[in-house]
Amino acid sequence: MRYSPDRLDLTLIALVALAAATMAFAGAGSSLLLANGAVLVIAAIKGRRILLDYLDLRSAPPLWRGLATAWLLLVVGFAWAVSAVTALFA
Repeated sequence: MRYSPDRLDLTLIALVALAAATMAFAGAGSSLLLANGAVLVIAAIKGRRILLDYLDLRSAPPLWRGLATAWLLLVVGFAWAVSAVTALFA
């Protein structure tokens, strides 16, 4: 019998790959705003995968998925705004 990876296995592989991408962007030393934006976009993608697959919101009603995703985007947007203001005025 062959092993067929399920959604959690694929999500774990994606999270590990995205974590490696986060470390690559963080250590790249490029523009601070661009690097922060890239790291936060990757964090939002990882957060969405965790919400959908590990917290099982994929099978939840659309309202709950939307609320959780909106909260995630609000937190990531706030983090980017704080880093942008810090980078511009530092």
